[in-house]
Amino acid sequence: MYLSMNTTTEQNTTQSSSVVELKGSTFTMSVLHIKTTHIPSIVASLEQKAAQAPQFFIGLPLVLELSAIAHNNIDLKQLKSELSLRHFVVVGIIKSSNMMNQQAKSIGIATLTHKAVNQKPVMQAKPSGTKVVHKNIRSGQQIYAAQSDLVIFGSVSNGAEVIADGSIHIYGTLRGKAMAGAEGNASSCIITQSLEAELISIAGQYWLSESLLQYEQIGKSCCVALNGESLSLTPFNL
Repeated sequence: MYLSMNTTTEQNTTQSSSVVELKGSTFTMSVLHIKTTHIPSIVASLEQKAAQAPQFFIGLPLVLELSAIAHNNIDLKQLKSELSLRHFVVVGIIKSSNMMNQQAKSIGIATLTHKAVNQKPVMQAKPSGTKVVHKNIRSGQQIYAAQSDLVIFGSVSNGAEVIADGSIHIYGTLRGKAMAGAEGNASSCIITQSLEAELISIAGQYWLSESLLQYEQIGKSCCVALNGESLSLTPFNL
């Protein structure tokens, strides 16, 4: 009887030790800088941005940066609810007051330190191979090059998406969305004959069309790459 009980205990110990494994890791997350306590204004502004690339923002994890309203108060429960209804996922807050930290704790939102938020993309092994597409990518279509670069001999229409774990080369006009370094490869780039994109992203760092309007490269050939923690545009003759 004693031996039988001991065997069961050993089996349970072995099983429980293989159920979970705790490891440290890093992730790239979007940081939403909150500059007002007026929640309808926050929601309206986000809806306007999300309308430019709806699929990209579905399920997007957000960290709320609250330094601009640190001396005020905001209803985090209501804000979280409003953002959840629009398919955003609030995972934490940073640069917040003690009062906001208590609010966050009560509704299951993490309070993070600035160093804990990884805004710098993680370097990954460079993808091997190239996926080549000889056609225009129409609205509603999506092309994904897993573990490889993507070369498109054609244009990418509004509402179309092209994604690659490596770099993206478009020998045509980019009007839709292009996401390079989808698995975190910060050395990836996007090269296109004409940049008129709805959204460009490299290793999780992204710009919407409104951010591109300030650059002279709009409608011209250029290379999009990461420069530190921000995207940069460089003229590129194709």
